[in-house]
Amino acid sequence: MKIDWAALASVFGVSLVVTVALVGVFTLGVVALSKLSATAAGGASGGSAALARTGAYACFAACAAAVAYGIYLIVA
Repeated sequence: MKIDWAALASVFGVSLVVTVALVGVFTLGVVALSKLSATAAGGASGGSAALARTGAYACFAACAAAVAYGIYLIVA
């Protein structure tokens, strides 16, 4: 049995980068939701609340799309 170490390292590297990026995007979504609750409690303008909500939804949608694409790659 022969192991292709270059391919294994490539898969490991891509998996590591995508995982860190996905966790970072999800974290941005959580931070945006916390800003949303902070602006609602502070009585800030509606524009910043809408921006925080839109940013959070965009981050969570990007995470869901990445997970769906990963599942598609596994199944296909």
